[in-house]
Amino acid sequence: MRHFNDLNLTRQQITSGYSIRKLLRQRWFVVVLALIFTGLGAALTGVLFKTGVHTLDNLRLELLTILPPWFILPLLSSLGGLLSGTIVSKFAPAAGGSGVTQIINYLRHKEVPMGLKVGIGKLVAGIIAIGSGFPLGPEGPAVQMGGSVAWKMAQWLKAPVAFRRVIVAAGSGAGIAAVFSAPIGGFIYAIEELLNSSRPVILLLVIVTTFWADTWANIFQGQGFTLDIDLPLTINLLPIDFAYLFFLGIVVGLLAQLYTQYVLFMQRLGNNWFKQKLILRMTISGTILGSIFSFLPGEFHHVGELKKLIVLGDGNISLALGTFVILFFSTGLAAASGAPGGLFFPMLILGGCIGSACGTWVEILTGHFPTTYTLAGMGSFVAACTRTPISAMFLAFAPTKNLLILKPVLLACLTSFLIARLFNEKSIYERQIELENNEDPKIKDSQALTTTP
Repeated sequence: MRHFNDLNLTRQQITSGYSIRKLLRQRWFVVVLALIFTGLGAALTGVLFKTGVHTLDNLRLELLTILPPWFILPLLSSLGGLLSGTIVSKFAPAAGGSGVTQIINYLRHKEVPMGLKVGIGKLVAGIIAIGSGFPLGPEGPAVQMGGSVAWKMAQWLKAPVAFRRVIVAAGSGAGIAAVFSAPIGGFIYAIEELLNSSRPVILLLVIVTTFWADTWANIFQGQGFTLDIDLPLTINLLPIDFAYLFFLGIVVGLLAQLYTQYVLFMQRLGNNWFKQKLILRMTISGTILGSIFSFLPGEFHHVGELKKLIVLGDGNISLALGTFVILFFSTGLAAASGAPGGLFFPMLILGGCIGSACGTWVEILTGHFPTTYTLAGMGSFVAACTRTPISAMFLAFAPTKNLLILKPVLLACLTSFLIARLFNEKSIYERQIELENNEDPKIKDSQALTTTP
């Protein structure tokens, strides 16, 4: 059966590649327009998402200077959960969750609602949820928003079904490129995770779209839409560091597998307790999350800044381990709530915490601190959870743009990836899809604009 499925997939890829080449010859102008508008749309939605979250974050921090944390944080998180849950439940049910699983299901020819309604719902609900205090990231929503925009562009231009599937994957990769300023990471992710394809014509279309989206995102950011975090790091790599990085990959692989199991357990628990009551589920989760963070130090009131603090090494080992424990449990709760937010960003911080803590221990034992440890931890945690080591390497590379980081990060990513696969071959997203399908075999959305042809 597995051989038959592989053969069928190969036949589909060959047919798809032929259809797209035919389209390029006969309707090249349609393809160009689709790529231009997809990249522009993915960049615009990604930048708007980051800007909206950044604005609400600042508002929340300003309120904390006036009112006590024990009052304002639970209030804002519960209100955010209520509003975000209402938007998803009443306006676009397909906009709930991370967004990555929805795109994967679509690319596997499942009935999944697509279109601008889903993208807009994801944009607004995601900004409210994350901006009000749900410790999730923008990359999952960016993937779904980029894919939804791409689907609508292809529909407007009356592109064939084979091309529509590729452009949705390209739009999803463009979303990653826009929010992480990582066009190569978005390109590799679309190929490695979403398409599982290496056809030359498909590679060309995806890479053009992701780089185009990154270019537009830079233009928008240059006009003041958002603020990126720069990480000026000094990177030194010694031969002994490779042994340390191999050890780090083992540690991160084990912890990432534990994290995956925990997230899936929390989602299963939430499904059993709340069934389809998304609004109640998100409101209660927001109240709990706000209450937890209200009793923590001020650094935890702005989770996004923790990434910079951990990566630059300004924090100590207690902060790194404390951040890991808090985000380990709180992000699992946030994901289980059904909130529209991604897990990449929490994974990066969790991996950075482990890398920073392990690097400090190495320094205590040997007197040498491996400067690549924190970024290697970030990439390897993503690689172990998502089973995409190459994408994870380029996402960890994005903050520094320093080519010296690629080799050590890749070593840690491959090690953690192999360790995690010893327990389960499937990524966290594939297992989330299995969980959703087991509990709700048909993905429905009566309000969706359209479904897969």
